[in-house]
Amino acid sequence: MLESVWGNNPNYCRLSILLSNMTSTRNLYFIITRKPEFPGRISAGRLCYISEYKHRSSFRTSSRSPRHVPVFVMGSLSVIEYYLEPSSMEELSAEDAELLLALSVDEERLKWFNERDALRTAKGLTLGTEVTVEEGGEKLRGILSYIGRHPESTYSAPLSGTFFGIKLQGENKRKVMTNGSYQNKSSSCIKDCDLVVPFSRVRPVVPSSLSPSIPAHSQTEELNPGDRVTYFVNDTCRHGMVVDVLLNVVRISTDTDENGKRGGEVDVPLESVFKGEVPAEPESMDVDTSPVEPNTDDLYLDLSVNSLVEVTLGKGSSYGIIRWIGSLPTRQETMAGLELEEDHGVSDGTFKSERFFNCPPKRALFVKLSSCRPDSRFQSTSANHSERMPKQEDAEVEHSAGKLETFPPISTEQVNQILIGRMKGIQGHCNSCYMDAALFSLFSCSSVLDSMLFKSTEPQDAPIQNTLLHDIVNPLRSKGFVEGRHIMKLRKQLQNHGYSHSFTTDEKDPEEFLTVIMHHILALDPLLKLSAAGKVQESYCYQIFLDQNHSLVLPTVQQLLEHSFHTAGLKLAEVPSCLILQMPRFGKKFKMFDKIIPSLELDITDLLSEGPQQCMLCGNLAQIECPDCFTDPLFSRTGFKIFCKTCSSQVHSHPQRQSHQPAALGIPEGYAGRGTPHSLIRDKLELFAVLCIETSHYVSFIKHGRSSQDWIFFDSMADRHGERDGFNIPEVHACPEVGMYLEMSPAELANQVPRDMKGVAKRLFCDAYMYLYQSTNMCLYR
Repeated sequence: MLESVWGNNPNYCRLSILLSNMTSTRNLYFIITRKPEFPGRISAGRLCYISEYKHRSSFRTSSRSPRHVPVFVMGSLSVIEYYLEPSSMEELSAEDAELLLALSVDEERLKWFNERDALRTAKGLTLGTEVTVEEGGEKLRGILSYIGRHPESTYSAPLSGTFFGIKLQGENKRKVMTNGSYQNKSSSCIKDCDLVVPFSRVRPVVPSSLSPSIPAHSQTEELNPGDRVTYFVNDTCRHGMVVDVLLNVVRISTDTDENGKRGGEVDVPLESVFKGEVPAEPESMDVDTSPVEPNTDDLYLDLSVNSLVEVTLGKGSSYGIIRWIGSLPTRQETMAGLELEEDHGVSDGTFKSERFFNCPPKRALFVKLSSCRPDSRFQSTSANHSERMPKQEDAEVEHSAGKLETFPPISTEQVNQILIGRMKGIQGHCNSCYMDAALFSLFSCSSVLDSMLFKSTEPQDAPIQNTLLHDIVNPLRSKGFVEGRHIMKLRKQLQNHGYSHSFTTDEKDPEEFLTVIMHHILALDPLLKLSAAGKVQESYCYQIFLDQNHSLVLPTVQQLLEHSFHTAGLKLAEVPSCLILQMPRFGKKFKMFDKIIPSLELDITDLLSEGPQQCMLCGNLAQIECPDCFTDPLFSRTGFKIFCKTCSSQVHSHPQRQSHQPAALGIPEGYAGRGTPHSLIRDKLELFAVLCIETSHYVSFIKHGRSSQDWIFFDSMADRHGERDGFNIPEVHACPEVGMYLEMSPAELANQVPRDMKGVAKRLFCDAYMYLYQSTNMCLYR
């Protein structure tokens, strides 16, 4: 990431900073990866930080990439700024910085920074997790009972180290007591902890999807006497009941012993025991017992690796993805290795100790390919949205029967029928408003990003895409309501993927959520391609920055975008299908403007790096561009300053403009020499949604029709006290008053007192956080 931020070209540097959307804290954190030239006493492995504002300023005010950046070094006795070379540092998330701060030696900190898998595993640890901890040269077993700051820490910095407190189990506790380290000063400060250690000494007994490696068989649930279990002895699968759980051994009352006789007890290593009834042993898992066999059409012949399939087990239908097809030892039939959606399998992709593919424990199943059939949940296609809209109970029956339809966005004619009212929109719960508002804005009345719902994706990411389409977008468009539990399901899936252990509890920024979904999960092609100094960089959102000497008072979004592009020396490399603009702010609480006028259309013709452009004065083919004219009072309310040769000569004959330095525009092939008026097609984007924030709560406005009054307002927590089943009451209502203010002149709008504005209009004009524009040529339904 920093390699692009600290490139050699100043415009490219500035561009990269503008596109950095993933930092939600007010400081940026770095680890020093190479000993800086000065000061010599700072070594590689030390952590440092700088405020976001100062970091941006360092690059904005410099005519070239700065050789040094002012940072505060953590652990330094003096609180002063050190000027370090950007090339000697790498950026950290705040969460990673807190984990590394728990390590006291710089060399060790740098070593574990390079072990990215260990950091990722540590971020997935939760209280109650069974772990092993390195102590005195041994690996001891215990339960994670504390995660947080060290209670005796006196360290002064924006962050403190994250430590892990372990409560040791049985014999492990006695080992620590005998070697003298039991109840040392560190652990005695935290209740129920025998050891307090950094992440580098802790590993989960059962590796999760965040862990660097996953063993073939792992116990994923706590075992208790009386539990029914499946266990393996010499690669043979058997069933029984737990009699006792010892340190690393489970005593089981067997259904049948190794000789096939019923009864008896056996001691089995813990890692070979699974809670519950796994259907059968891998080599005999053919689903021959009353499967729903495919018909004579031989559907399985169309199945291949990565096909979505279902098989019938003892508990009913199970769903998964074919990860391998081939032959197994002692089997003549063509076999398929499945990765199941749920823990109904028997391994992690191994068969008789030989690995055929990788997946989480208890998700792999080897069956006859002929026993697989296409996943019935994806076999029905959408009917026309103009046909009968299903009632809620109808939709639930269809969902349970595996008949999933897809629905187009809600049209202007259907808004009143489907969307307006209480318990409409997306139900808020536990700091989810950023996600509720973003999803409602993107999918309720627009199809511009529907491609992300249907594009092919990696098998491990398919459940997130399914949740997004079938549990959120379809109910929103068909019933006008999404239950809070579906949003929580999506948040849990994102959290389990390791992007943040607080996705289910904490507030996030909308751009952080959108980047995770679009880039990291669904690998959507970047929405935005910007060019600066001949280089192109891609992103999903664009943050507007302005020079402090700008003259804007009551700006339109059009003016903000043009000024930002001019300041950064940017152009659009192509027309974006969707343009997500973040308004200029310093943090969530500081707004640069009291009001911003929404531009219902964005004319981006003059922002494109290629294509013919018109003279801003006479409309002839433009041949000259003058950046100096951009700040000229005569042109303060117009776009980029481009002229034909005749108009440029006249404009720059004025004494105040004779020092300007106009430059020739690149004329596309076929247009050179054409100075006569030429009718150009203007490239425009239309506004379809606005996210607003006030006191850390996000809401959204949707522009759903052509009329200036076709606006609706959505709040996922409209009634925060009238909770229903523990969730908030969402509401969607029309807000035609917005149109009244949009029709005012700038002078009239400037005189409006925000608290006196009608309805919710104040929130749109005064609290705008993110504007969403779409190309009408690229929407699926118009």
